[in-house]
Amino acid sequence: MIFNIQRFSTHDGDGIRTIIFYKGCPLRCQWCSNPESQSFGYSLMYDQKSCKTFGDCLKLNSAIRKNGNGIKINRELLENIEALKDVCISKALTVSGEKKTVEELLLEIEKDRVFYGEDGGVTLSGGEPLSQGNEMLQLLEELQRKRINVNIETTLHVNWQKIKSTVGLIDTYLVDLKHTDGNKFKSFTNGNAELVKTNLINLAETGSQIIVRIPVLPGFNHTIAEINSMVDLVTTLPNINEIHFLPYHTFGLKKYDMLGLKYQFKEKKQVENSELEPYIKYAKTKGFQTKIGG
Repeated sequence: MIFNIQRFSTHDGDGIRTIIFYKGCPLRCQWCSNPESQSFGYSLMYDQKSCKTFGDCLKLNSAIRKNGNGIKINRELLENIEALKDVCISKALTVSGEKKTVEELLLEIEKDRVFYGEDGGVTLSGGEPLSQGNEMLQLLEELQRKRINVNIETTLHVNWQKIKSTVGLIDTYLVDLKHTDGNKFKSFTNGNAELVKTNLINLAETGSQIIVRIPVLPGFNHTIAEINSMVDLVTTLPNINEIHFLPYHTFGLKKYDMLGLKYQFKEKKQVENSELEPYIKYAKTKGFQTKIGG
C-alpha cells in the first residue's frame, strides 16, 4: 500500500526523481513528519477548518458523529475506513492509503521516465519500504530490467533477510542513522538500535552504495557527543563516503491533528542549518563528503 507519489523531485537522490511513499513502518519516531505512513492500513484524516458538515460521512460510519460546526471521530470504533474515500465533497475528511499493483506503479513511473535523463530515477520511501511484501521486490526487479535507477530511503529496522533480498537491485541506500544509544533509541522510536547497527554493518560489507543520513533532533541527538558517536560508527564501515545531516522541522505538525494524534515534539524549535556546522566539520575531518538535507 502506498500513500503518495511525488513527481519531479530533486531530493532523495540525483537528478529528477519519482518518489513512491509506502505505507507502514515498524518504528514510532516521536518527530515523524509523515505520521499517516506509520500504519500499514488505511488512515482517516480530518481537517475541521474545511468541514462543511454536509453529513455524508455520518451515514457511512457509526464512529463519526456531528459535533457543533464539525464532526467527532471515535477512532477506536472506526471500521471500513476505505469506504470513506472520496465521500467528503469539501475534502475535510480524507483517507490516506491506496492499493496499487506492480503494473500500476510501473505505469505511473513510465509517465516520468522521459525526465530522468542520466542521473534521475525512482526513490522508494515511506514509511519503511523494506517492510513491504513481495510486491515491492517485484517492482525492484522490473525497474532493474528497465534500467531505471533506484534509491531507497530506509531505517534498516527490519529483518536482515528483507534487506539482503534487495542487494543488487538498489543503486543507493539512503540510510537513516538516528542514534547509537539503545535506551534512548528505544525511548524515542520504540525500536532496537542494535538491529539497525547490525544491519548497517552487514549492508556495508555487501559493497552496496550507501549514504548515511543523520536527522538532527533537539532533545534527542542534537549534541556534539551524540552526533560524533554516529559519525565514528560510520568511519568503521567500508564503502560509505557520504553523510547527510537533516535538520529537524515541523512541516508535519498539522497531520497529527488531522489523525487525532499527539505530537510529542510540538514544543521543539526547528534546527537551523548554522547549528549543523560543528557536525559537518567533524565529519569532514573523518574524510566524509557532507550535505545538509536529502
